[in-house]
Amino acid sequence: MLLATWNVNSVMARLPRLLEWLDATRPDVVCLQETKVADGAFPSAEVAALGYTTASNGIGRWNGVAILSRVGLEDAASGFAGEPGYPEVEARALSATCGGVRVWSVYVPNGRTLDSPHYTYKLAWLDALRTSLQAGVAAPVPLAICGDFNVAPGDEDVWDPAEFVGSTHVSPPEREAVAALLGLGLVDVRPRALKGRPFTYWDYRAGMFHKGMGMRIDLVLMSQRLAARVTDAYIDREARKGTGPSDHAPVVVEIATGT
Repeated sequence: MLLATWNVNSVMARLPRLLEWLDATRPDVVCLQETKVADGAFPSAEVAALGYTTASNGIGRWNGVAILSRVGLEDAASGFAGEPGYPEVEARALSATCGGVRVWSVYVPNGRTLDSPHYTYKLAWLDALRTSLQAGVAAPVPLAICGDFNVAPGDEDVWDPAEFVGSTHVSPPEREAVAALLGLGLVDVRPRALKGRPFTYWDYRAGMFHKGMGMRIDLVLMSQRLAARVTDAYIDREARKGTGPSDHAPVVVEIATGT
């Protein structure tokens, strides 16, 4: 199975690029974030032409997640028990069983600044996600949680740790929240970079991508038995190039057949 995750920063704005990438890469399962489209407006027909079944959780021009699969898509569920809102529950989580793997697409709140209510919301959201995942990690069905976590797990995951002091994405509570997810028995599948350092996000500000001033905030967390079957994982920087890209690059993980 080829599993991918990609924050597309508007699926409609990025649709031609997404379709081209799907056709060229042929992942079996794709988790999308920041789709920014309501469920009824998701371009399901366009991706179906390439062989993908779609499940989406979207409410309009903010947030939104989706799962595309060409190996089956069953028991799709939006959100999770105990998911907090700000003030209402947002479209930030979606799960489905694809090819015998329980796959989650998540878009963790940004947090904005350390003194913002959004930061408190972010930590509460991650804590509730951990609680919700506890049973799934212990279940026999393989588990993969993919998406934009808006957290760089370690100093090696940002281009210059000194530049991020006092910022979100790197604060101890955020990193501890991701560590708590790993503490359930999940594995952070660290991808290689085909070129440059293994970052997944580069701000749109002039030159940051070409200067390598990025972060690794798009993560793939797997149950241990599934992670043991990973044969390759990489960041597709080519998808970040060209005209009108997302500010994120896809992460692609190859999983060997097994049980």
